Amino acid sequence: MSKVLFTNPVVREDDQPRHVPYGMAMLAAIIMKQGHQVQAFDGNAWRPPNMEEVLTEVLRADRWDVVAVGGLSTTYKSIRTIVELAKKVAPRSLVVSGGGFLTSMPLDIMTLMPGIDVGVVGEAYETFPQLLAMLDKGDRDWSKVLGLIYRDGERNIRMTDPRPLLQEIDTLPYPAYELFPLEEIYFKNSMILLSEESMTARRRLDINASYGCSLICRFCFHLGLSGEMVQVDTPQGRDTMFNYDRELRWHSPRYIVDMVKYARDRFGVDFVSFLDENLMTMNASSGYKWLPEICRLWIAEGLQPSCVRDNVPHDPDKCRGVHFGGTSHATLVRQDVLVQMRQAGCSYLDYGLESFSDRILKNIGKASTRKFNERAVKITMEAGIRPIPNQIIGFPDEFFDSLLDDMDAWDRLGVVVYPFFATAYPGSEWYYTYKDKILKQYGGNLEAYLEDLGDATKITGVISENFNAVELLGLRELMVQRDRKRIVEYEKVWRRHHGEPKIPVFTGDNFWERVNDGGRTKKVAVKKAVVP
Repeated sequence: MSKVLFTNPVVREDDQPRHVPYGMAMLAAIIMKQGHQVQAFDGNAWRPPNMEEVLTEVLRADRWDVVAVGGLSTTYKSIRTIVELAKKVAPRSLVVSGGGFLTSMPLDIMTLMPGIDVGVVGEAYETFPQLLAMLDKGDRDWSKVLGLIYRDGERNIRMTDPRPLLQEIDTLPYPAYELFPLEEIYFKNSMILLSEESMTARRRLDINASYGCSLICRFCFHLGLSGEMVQVDTPQGRDTMFNYDRELRWHSPRYIVDMVKYARDRFGVDFVSFLDENLMTMNASSGYKWLPEICRLWIAEGLQPSCVRDNVPHDPDKCRGVHFGGTSHATLVRQDVLVQMRQAGCSYLDYGLESFSDRILKNIGKASTRKFNERAVKITMEAGIRPIPNQIIGFPDEFFDSLLDDMDAWDRLGVVVYPFFATAYPGSEWYYTYKDKILKQYGGNLEAYLEDLGDATKITGVISENFNAVELLGLRELMVQRDRKRIVEYEKVWRRHHGEPKIPVFTGDNFWERVNDGGRTKKVAVKKAVVP
């Protein structure tokens, strides 16, 4: 059996480490069950000032067969450090990478990071164990394994056919939370500013109840977990692109509630954050039965918080049970379901409202409208759940009218919002659409863009057709200050210099069948995963 070292890169350097790396913990649990020896170095949790020195000691601590690392595109810089050190300090170890940062652009990542020996493209739950099984037999013919990108010699990079998604997801074990510093780091950072109950949480953990989202938001990338990933043969080699296909998967209510009971009994959790992209998508896809059944079992199994049961104010010193929060969608939320969720212990729902402009919502592909967005905020509050109205500015068709629409809605709802900036993350439709425009802002250097990516709280590659970075930063501040007068005045100045705004209209017709190569559109062969 193999000795595997998982390394978790630094996430959100400007914030405290609050989330156990769920996918990594799940993958660790799978291979531990198969008998492999596993250790984890959580660089995001510990964040030592001498990170490279500490990581060097960890890499020298054993003869690792595999050093595994993965994460989102926003962790690129940290992952690069890990990969370079692993090849330098533990050259005999196989460096395996995966996750969204690689799946979104595997050919580019393998080119930018020559230290990666093998990459797992898409879901790793079956691919990584098969890789380890071959390694144990001394077989490194990676062409036999679906869902990999690897080096065939010094210059050639090969990608195998895509792997179908795991269908029976209830067969997955619970994540190996115990490999990560719960008591030392994560429980101390349990507080999240989303509701009173989450702000006073003392032992919070994350769970994932589903994989996927039915929406097509053009700025979003689904990590290759929703059936939307295809492989394309380009002039540079085989790569991935992403379409509008969806294969939604969700755990049974019994699996979810049993996992929460396990987390409470073993780790004493008092709050659970659902990491799902969109709980309401799954609820609608199940005929609006999934969330009500989760709530019913939550109460029946004794997880309902005592403050909710007894209808008294929440007191973290006295309350017994497990509160929770998650994600929602404006058009799919139902008042009766919200009431049931509140009775089970839901304290907040995070809404990706994005905008209160009907034009922008249509162009995003959000399947919502201003009226639906406003309705969702109101009925969520009426149910006793705190709605978190996330918004974004800087979309391709953003203009003064849409910014004023946002401000009008804030006034009607009585909410305070500090918008994010539209960011075209690798793997999203708008990344492909605006790649040339983005790279021009970074002197043509893709790696510089990846290093600059954050969580959209700071401005990076601008994709707006009408505003530059300076304008977006200034306009956001004026919006937050409710300074409508100066925004209206600046529109007059803007029009004197630019005339009429550019208002692009987006459709998805055959988008994924095209790649941009130096400004020339090329047809490519598309390969999808096939269930045997």
